[in-house]
Amino acid sequence: MIILGLDPGIGTMGWGVIDKDARGNCTPVDYGVVKTPKDENLAVRLCILEEGVNQLFDKFKPEEAAFEELFFSKNITTGIAVAHARGVMLLTANKRCGRIFEYTPNQIKQALTGYGKADKGQMQRVVASHLRLKSIPRPDDAADALGVALCHAFTSRFANLFGVR
Repeated sequence: MIILGLDPGIGTMGWGVIDKDARGNCTPVDYGVVKTPKDENLAVRLCILEEGVNQLFDKFKPEEAAFEELFFSKNITTGIAVAHARGVMLLTANKRCGRIFEYTPNQIKQALTGYGKADKGQMQRVVASHLRLKSIPRPDDAADALGVALCHAFTSRFANLFGVR
């Protein structure tokens, strides 16, 4: 099963694609980011993200997409822009495959490390280890997206609890 993991962002959207075989083994397919120019207006940036998500579906044909839920505690203005981006990403993924799932940052950390408060460095090392990568995926947004995809692969037997209805 091809799983697309997405880490929402307005300036940088991380993505990671993994292949989960029938035995539950996961292998990396590809990963990267979609960037939007800071000097563009919000509508243009959202269109760039939509196009990026569509290109990922065209290229990799994922059967399921997993998203990190939003978490922000300080800058509400940035949070609103990221929420717009996430909405476009969810809409596009839903139109393309209809099988989308959401996980909180703590759920992702728990699924990958066994500890819901793991730090970014621990998460990146675990992602690299699980996928047998020679180095930590860069940039950070791509590593985060691979973590989301792995979380879904590890917990998908509980998919009815995390699916977007």
